Amino acid sequence: MRRIAISVAASTMTLSLSACGALGVTGTSSEASPTRGNDITVGVLMPEKTNTRYEEFDYPIIKAKVASLTENKGKTVYANGEADPDKQADQMQQMIDDQVDVILLDAVDSHAIAETVQKAKDAGIPVIAYDRLAEGPIDAYVSFDNELVGEVQGRSIIEALGEKADTSDKIVMMNGSPTDPNAGQFKAGARSELDGKVTIAESFDTKGWSPEAAESNMAEALEKIGKDNIAAVYSANDAMAGGIIKALEDGGVTKLPPITGQDAELSAVQRIVAGDQYMSVYKPYPQEAEAAAEMAVAKIQGKGIQFDAPRLRQGGQPHHQGHLRPAGPGGGPDAGQHQVHGRRGRHLQGVRHLHERLQGGL
Repeated sequence: MRRIAISVAASTMTLSLSACGALGVTGTSSEASPTRGNDITVGVLMPEKTNTRYEEFDYPIIKAKVASLTENKGKTVYANGEADPDKQADQMQQMIDDQVDVILLDAVDSHAIAETVQKAKDAGIPVIAYDRLAEGPIDAYVSFDNELVGEVQGRSIIEALGEKADTSDKIVMMNGSPTDPNAGQFKAGARSELDGKVTIAESFDTKGWSPEAAESNMAEALEKIGKDNIAAVYSANDAMAGGIIKALEDGGVTKLPPITGQDAELSAVQRIVAGDQYMSVYKPYPQEAEAAAEMAVAKIQGKGIQFDAPRLRQGGQPHHQGHLRPAGPGGGPDAGQHQVHGRRGRHLQGVRHLHERLQGGL
């Protein structure tokens, strides 16, 4: 029986303003600013639909939390940019024109959206960056320790290759979109684990996190490196891992190398159990989404948000509480990881149950 695992981010979320961690909000609904009660409107902008988390989890959780915090008097309006920065800018402008009270923004292009963030600021509408740090005068930022996610992915590759891993092992890196600042952080974390231990033979920044672009990039890498010379593939998320696997199989690879992922999508969990994908990283989206909703409502109602500077890593980089540890050989079970045991052909009812538990915050 093959031992397979999903790495789980147990407590890696950080809520920040100018690199400070928000610990919570102060005050109650009765203490809200007299100009704003519970009858509020929160605009929610998500970046794309390729990753199923935004439509299936993030927005529904935010919507439910806003309703809960406002005694069902507050509402949310939602739009998805579908990986198109111009479309998202138009959606955000519409929310500004409609005079929503606050906007939660997960940017398609963190740089391109800056002008529209400024327009919201000029209209007196606070903007909270969600998951990805947008440029412009944002009021707060909610995300995870993204570099740590990359570290776990990189470390998992080294562990998969075993003690004999060295610079003769050629790795392909399929990074995320160059317009997403998180992608650069994932890549930096992975490189911190891979550099000097293996050779990065090819590295791609994948436009829009597109599985189709990842598939095309992987086909290009196969031509350059050779199907028998790829020791492992770093895929920044699960959706791209699906495209990578398709390219490898179409290219005649019969024994798939270790392939990483992120988001613990159901399709990825199924691939892990089937033995096609090596691992995925799950992040507790319910905590992130609920925290964003709390910050949005607190901002509108005039409640204070407590901030505290995080501890620093070596080199002065922020280190946020919590950790990720890859499961599998050498990684004993603890509160920060959950292991899946399975073999090819196993019935997937248990996988769906696991996926529901993960997305429900366990």
